[in-house]
Amino acid sequence: MAIAAAANGNAQKDKLIIFDTTLRDGEQSPGVSLNTEEKIEIAKQLARLGVDVLEAGFPIASVGDFEAVQKIAREAGNLMEGREQIGVPMTICGLARATPNDIKRAAEALQPAPRRRIHTFLATSDLHLKYKLKIDREECVRRAVEAVTLARSLVDEVEFSPEDASRSDPDFLCHVLGKVIEAGATTLNIPDTVGYNMPEEYGALIKHLMENTPGADKVIFSTHCHNDLGLATANTIAGIRNGARQVEVTINGIGERAGNTAMEEVVMAVHTHPNAFPVRHTITTQLIYPTSVMVSELSGMMVQPNKAIVGRNAFLHESGIHQDGILKNRQTYEIISAETVGVTDIALVLGKHSGRNAFRERCKELGHAAIDEEAFQKAFVDFKALCDKKKTVTDADILEILGTVPTVPTKHVEL
Repeated sequence: MAIAAAANGNAQKDKLIIFDTTLRDGEQSPGVSLNTEEKIEIAKQLARLGVDVLEAGFPIASVGDFEAVQKIAREAGNLMEGREQIGVPMTICGLARATPNDIKRAAEALQPAPRRRIHTFLATSDLHLKYKLKIDREECVRRAVEAVTLARSLVDEVEFSPEDASRSDPDFLCHVLGKVIEAGATTLNIPDTVGYNMPEEYGALIKHLMENTPGADKVIFSTHCHNDLGLATANTIAGIRNGARQVEVTINGIGERAGNTAMEEVVMAVHTHPNAFPVRHTITTQLIYPTSVMVSELSGMMVQPNKAIVGRNAFLHESGIHQDGILKNRQTYEIISAETVGVTDIALVLGKHSGRNAFRERCKELGHAAIDEEAFQKAFVDFKALCDKKKTVTDADILEILGTVPTVPTKHVEL
């Protein structure tokens, strides 16, 4: 009864739309360049993962980017493997500046896709308007409306982003956003472009815009947070709690400068705390780690060992106290089971902080279960001494230590 009630409650929540920009914003990471075949491979994996919207690239940026977006658009209708939990093809999105040439080029690249979205953007902060665009607020509104109007004449889904929204005047933002809603925008993305906001500020901004923008009830509000202060995930979560129903993320949090919001962090926060969020996700979490590995290998962007959810050390334990707890019940020190995110090669890491129970368990795994107590204690002392000399103690090292340890004699049968 309780399980059924919980499942029913989850079904009644708003769906959190996962907008993945690994192939666009993620590829803007310094040193990252993916070819068309690599992009298609990642796109297929993201479809299996359960991503709702895939920002496949910036079509006008180069011929290669245009061709990659176009090929992904052609494949989109076939990318249904493993999407039973969603039941619809992934929406393919192309980025475009608020100019006619960009928008038309994006529409051309997206044309083969069954579900298409143009994502157009224009800065709205006075800082950007004065120094980068050299236009006033009135011109900003005019360009934004013209861009959205053109995009909506070409596709059914149009997303508008007021670049540097987190440093824009909130009242001016409400005015701009109201006008683009009138022009046909279906999603409003609110970027913390330079990772400036604190979570309470970003959450308050989303709430203010939803409450004060004319026509806000007709569109989906989205988050797009950068990690310059290490707050991208926290800001995204604040956005969700204040009404955003789409999150723009990347696998492993890759992206220019300090990166973007990491998809795996947001999804697993919602997954681990279902009662704390007014939304549900439809991501196949068991594919998170394999997807992380694929993106890391193809992009050349290695994942730091202590990265949340997908880092090499995320499910490894060296502390003796932790290892003892893990051996008795993994929930003592793990809030997420490794299998939930697709990690299968978990192990206790033996080092100078390891205790006797972990060392004994490794001895058993290495085929030395029948060691008498005195010999085991000597082996453990030798192991600790070696740990002080080496950063990493391998199984070969342990076998060498155990090689000098007598085992308890076993009975033999003579034929």
